[in-house]
Amino acid sequence: MTPAAQSLSSDVSAPPPVAAAPSSAVTPPVSGRRTEKELLLATRAYTDENVAKGWWYTLSTLGVLVGLGAGAVLSPWWPLRLAFALVEGLTIVRMFCLFHDFQHGAILRQSKPAQLLFFLFGEAILTPPSVWRETHNYHHAHTAKFVGSHIGSYPVVTTAMWGQMSGAQKFMYKLVRHPLNMLLAVFTVFTLGMCISPFLRNPTKHWAGPLSLVLCYGVGGLLISTGHGDAWVFGWLIPMAVGCAAGAYLFYAQHNFPNALMPSREEWSFSGAALDSSSYFVMSPVMHWFTANIGFHHVHHLNAAIPFYRLEETMKGVPELQHPGQTSWAWKDVSANFRLKVYDAQANVMVGYPS
Repeated sequence: MTPAAQSLSSDVSAPPPVAAAPSSAVTPPVSGRRTEKELLLATRAYTDENVAKGWWYTLSTLGVLVGLGAGAVLSPWWPLRLAFALVEGLTIVRMFCLFHDFQHGAILRQSKPAQLLFFLFGEAILTPPSVWRETHNYHHAHTAKFVGSHIGSYPVVTTAMWGQMSGAQKFMYKLVRHPLNMLLAVFTVFTLGMCISPFLRNPTKHWAGPLSLVLCYGVGGLLISTGHGDAWVFGWLIPMAVGCAAGAYLFYAQHNFPNALMPSREEWSFSGAALDSSSYFVMSPVMHWFTANIGFHHVHHLNAAIPFYRLEETMKGVPELQHPGQTSWAWKDVSANFRLKVYDAQANVMVGYPS
């Protein structure tokens, strides 16, 4: 029911500061595009981080999150509590994106205090760092590939592959890519996919999954049993439902949009997956704040070591990054993205389910 994690690599607490393409990805220029090595070198200067800025963004976001949580729990009127909870949910998305940047080694590199802070935050939002690193690092190395596309992302098959799938396989494929899976992501993608499934697969490695469940749902049960369930609902459940749903859709739209390309195994490259298979999410400055610039996703996929506050600068400084496939929060774009189900390898375009 969720993009399932897989045991693929050992945990890495601090990735190297400059992303590198897999050794198998050696690409010539495409339409005047620089080679993969040249593009990665062009982004190197943008990986320099400002540690003070990293801490400011982290602690200020955490402060806003705590303040909104207090408002959601303590406000005297439920409409006001709901308003606080909804904005708290969007702020969880921002803090999650900072957590995501830290796991990539893009901000606060090698910082033990930051490692502890983000571990605790990950536990509070049903995202054990060991599971996130394992699945997300795989996703970055294999974006736009058909084999293993379900690991750390939403599965994608070709029309030919679809024709060979069993009824049960088609049902599960539809279930994972269904909008309801994203709407209920706090239970499907995060509770089940990030905490329960990885622990059942590898209890020793992913012990933090049950710890997160006890922290999140155990506290909720305790509050409910003592007559304070509303504090848990407004302070955690509603914000998490909003944040997880928004995050799940963001992740979907970043790689499932009308112009996304999924080349054959022979034509695949690391830089091509970033430039041709990852979107630029057009949004307002306010939403760029709530999402910590993750809308510049094609830039992030070219070099995941670029701090989130330098992604726009990188896009402006590297010509190859200035003409990406785009999507947005507009309903026409959301509905267009959801109509994309499988990949037509002959036409090189995502299409709906074959009749």
